Amino acid sequence: MKKSFVVASIAVAAGMSVAAYAQNTTLRVGTAKVDVTPAANALPQNYLGILDHIYSRAIVIDNGSATAVLITVDAGGVQDAIWQAVTKQLESELGIPAKNVLLTATHSHSVPGQPAGPYTQKIVESVRVAKQRLAPARIGYGTGVSYINVNRNIIDLKTKRWWEGPNYEGPSDKTVAVIKFESLSGEPLAVYYNYAMHGVAVGQLDLVSGDAPGTASKYIEDSFDDKIVALWSSGAAGDQNPIYFQQTYDLREIRIKDDAKRGQDISNSMPPGGQGLDRKDPTVIKLMNQQKQMILSMGQFLGEEVMHVMRGMDRMEPSVRIDGRYKIVSCPGRERTNAGRAGFPGEYKEAGPVDIRLGLLQVGDIMIGAVNAEVFNPIAQRLKKESPYARTMMATLTNGSARSGYIPHDAGFGMYTFEVLSSRLQPGCAESAIVNGILDLMVEPGK
Repeated sequence: MKKSFVVASIAVAAGMSVAAYAQNTTLRVGTAKVDVTPAANALPQNYLGILDHIYSRAIVIDNGSATAVLITVDAGGVQDAIWQAVTKQLESELGIPAKNVLLTATHSHSVPGQPAGPYTQKIVESVRVAKQRLAPARIGYGTGVSYINVNRNIIDLKTKRWWEGPNYEGPSDKTVAVIKFESLSGEPLAVYYNYAMHGVAVGQLDLVSGDAPGTASKYIEDSFDDKIVALWSSGAAGDQNPIYFQQTYDLREIRIKDDAKRGQDISNSMPPGGQGLDRKDPTVIKLMNQQKQMILSMGQFLGEEVMHVMRGMDRMEPSVRIDGRYKIVSCPGRERTNAGRAGFPGEYKEAGPVDIRLGLLQVGDIMIGAVNAEVFNPIAQRLKKESPYARTMMATLTNGSARSGYIPHDAGFGMYTFEVLSSRLQPGCAESAIVNGILDLMVEPGK
């Protein structure tokens, strides 16, 4: 069984002495969440209202010599311009270096883009308030399992072609990695949990929502009477759907049949959101109401597992090393020249190289690897397998947005799925570039 490196090994790997490593003062932690829900009168035309509020949540970690921050925003993604503006302001105003910032999107498909200026300020405000609340704390780590995700790439039994559906035999990591922060008296302050699942269950409602990631965090926070902040961290979910997703498939089938009556074939394409659905149809109403119920159920199930892991932690540390690192890796690019959602080979021409931003935040012997894109699950599984640190996780959709599209693992390029067909990466580079790149950051001194 793999074990974490001892302190001396960590020090040697990082190019520092054991004595220097030991020079950490008591850990301090501060938390906050700020509502980033857009005003109802400012929603894009394709949005019909607000199902639930969305937030920017932050955990600031300080050991006396270094400060880092974990931020999760209920959003489909965080564009590079937003990431750059946030980190620049955090560095200049709060003294938190960009290399020590992990800004992650929950990847809810039910959040519209927002004006950069006010949106940036709300994210920064969540960090500012969290930093003001710094207090002595301890940190712990544990893992659990949750079975609410499933591999979504499958051979359709009727067409015998690749399509989207629950592949119970496909690669799918069920691990829930949990970092708990508590006061020195043992009162929970915050939790940062990592899980691989798309936030897509209510995407057809065209209502603002944090989807299952948002309901999971709210369930945890409510369970502690809103005295803690719970941050979702997006695991490698590029090929992972919620396991209970049938309502979405049923609604898609309704759209396909309705469009076919009008002489339009959308069977191998998919309009965004709930476009084209008759929202007065009783069947559509029933399926959409079930989707609303589903995110509450999945949030509760995942939240319960997170809290189960929190209760079982008996190793809580009051002093840890904090260090962030980052690098850019580049892979050959491609541009697709034919159409079709899935099931058929893609045709491509060469395109310029694609940059992928990698990061690593080390908190004690916890390693959070970061990738600014949607990554297939086997890549994260390989990283954890090859990492010399048992406490390793991968946070995707973190620190900006690569123009890669989905990042399949090497073997995944043989599947004609919509993720693979739309990827702007040529096969054979990204998997090893990401895994080896993050592993390299584990042994490089902080930059």
